[in-house]
Amino acid sequence: MGTLAERLVVGAKLPPFTRVTDFDVWNRFAAVNYEFVPIHMDDAAGREAGLPGAVGMGNLQWAYLHNLVRDWLGDDGRILRMDLQFRAMNRRGQTVSAHGEVRGVTHGDDGLEVSLNVWTEAVDADTGKAQQLAVGHCVVLLH
Repeated sequence: MGTLAERLVVGAKLPPFTRVTDFDVWNRFAAVNYEFVPIHMDDAAGREAGLPGAVGMGNLQWAYLHNLVRDWLGDDGRILRMDLQFRAMNRRGQTVSAHGEVRGVTHGDDGLEVSLNVWTEAVDADTGKAQQLAVGHCVVLLH
């Protein structure tokens, strides 16, 4: 993870948070959040909705990014805010990685505010190509 000074260099990358998604992952997430929506559980329901099959929950992308940032922060700070724009759907069998990069550091009254670019991307199991699923911005407070 490196020292705090190493982590706060503009352009420094956060260690990625990666998961392979499939029905078992989506089912566990749905159970915790009571999000049993047919397009997340059944390929036929996804196709009926005009999708290529079942798709992952958008909120799971948020969770992956929060895990990424919390793992990077450790006990050194807290998340102040995060925003996210969805670009593509998470499909079954994709390897999804959450990423972050330090964008800026400012001194505030309560400590250092660190601005991060954050995003999720998926590698398609068939093609091996990466595609951004969501992009956003996060601000954390280090104390």
